[in-house]
Amino acid sequence: MKIVSVEPIHISVPYDYGGPLQKADAIPWRNMETLFVKVTTDEGIVGWGEGFGFSICGTTRYAVEHMIAPLAVGRDPSDIDALITDIAKKQHTGGRNGPLSFGISALDIALWDIKAKRAGLPLYRLLGETRTIERMPAYASLLRYGSVELVERHSGNAVQKGYTRVKLHEIRTPEVAIARKAIGPKVQLMVDTNCPWTVDEAIAMARSMAPYDLAWLEEPVWPPEDYAGQARVRKEGGVAVAAGENAGTFADIAQLIDTAGVDFVQPSVTKIGGVSGMLRAIAYARTRGTKVAPHSPYFGPGLIATMHLNASMPEKPPIERFYLDLQASPFGDWVDARNGEMRIPQAPGLGIDVDESVLAKYRVG
Repeated sequence: MKIVSVEPIHISVPYDYGGPLQKADAIPWRNMETLFVKVTTDEGIVGWGEGFGFSICGTTRYAVEHMIAPLAVGRDPSDIDALITDIAKKQHTGGRNGPLSFGISALDIALWDIKAKRAGLPLYRLLGETRTIERMPAYASLLRYGSVELVERHSGNAVQKGYTRVKLHEIRTPEVAIARKAIGPKVQLMVDTNCPWTVDEAIAMARSMAPYDLAWLEEPVWPPEDYAGQARVRKEGGVAVAAGENAGTFADIAQLIDTAGVDFVQPSVTKIGGVSGMLRAIAYARTRGTKVAPHSPYFGPGLIATMHLNASMPEKPPIERFYLDLQASPFGDWVDARNGEMRIPQAPGLGIDVDESVLAKYRVG
C-alpha cells in the first residue's frame, strides 16, 4: 500500500457566539477555522487528520502542501513511526513547534485512521481498550466572554444541558465568582487563562480564585515555557495547575511534568505529533503519576481522535468540548454533547464519515 495524495483542506465555519462579540481576545474569532488533511492510498483507503488550527490554518496548510506532502506521497503508510520520523528529521529546520509540526500531527492522525480501518477496529480498540465504550463524559469549555453577565448565563446554561464540568477562559476573579454561583457547589469548575501573567501576578490571581474551588488553573504564566515559574504558582498559589496545550515536543511535556510539576498535563493531538505523540506523552505522564487532560477545543478529526484516545485510557478523562454551535459540521451531530456526554464512534478508524459537501461549502482558497 502506498500514499497517493495528501490534501489539506482549510474550512471557515460561522458559529453562534452566544452574545455580543466581546474584545476579550487579542484576535476575536468570528468563524471556526479548521484544517482537515485527507490522505488517500492506492487501495482506496482514506484517512483524515487535523492540524492546529484557528488563525494559523493557512500557514499550516502551506506546510502540508510544500513540506510534508512531497515527502509522504509514494510512501508506505503502515509504518507510521518510520514515515513520521523521516519527515520530521528532513524538515526539522522548519521548526519543532509550529505549522510544520502541526501538519505532521495531522498526517499522523490520518495514518492512524488508515491503520485502524485496515484492522477493522475503531481507533480506541486498536489502542488497547478491550471493552466497548459507547459514551464518554465531556466538559463545557466556554469561550472568553469578558462579561460577568455572559459568564453567568452560559455557565448556568451548560449545567442545565447536563454538563457536570465547566471550564472558563476568563482572566478576572468576578467572572470566576459568578460562574461558581451559577453552577452551584457540586459542578467541577476549571479556569483556562491562556498565559496572561507574570509569575507574581499569577500567584496573586490564583490566590484570589482559590475560594471558588477550582479543579485547576490552566496556563497562568507568560511565557508558557517558564517551567520554574509555573512550579512556583503551583506551590504558592493554592490551586492545582494545568498546562500543555502549547507543547510541541515530548521534551516540552517532560519539562511540564518534571520541572513545572503540573497536576494535569494537557497535550494537544493536533500539535504534539498526532496520536503517536499523544501516546508517548500519556505513557510518560503515567510513569510520573501526573494526570492527563487532553486539550481538544476542535471540531475536526483532532476532536474525534481525542475522543478515541480518552476512551482508550483506563482513567477515562472527560473530553473538552468547545461550548459553541457551528453553522454546519462535516461530522454532523457526532461533535455534539448530550447530557454532558459524547458518543464514541464504533466503526473502523476514527469511525465517522466526513461530509465533504460541507468541506466544499466552507472551504477557504
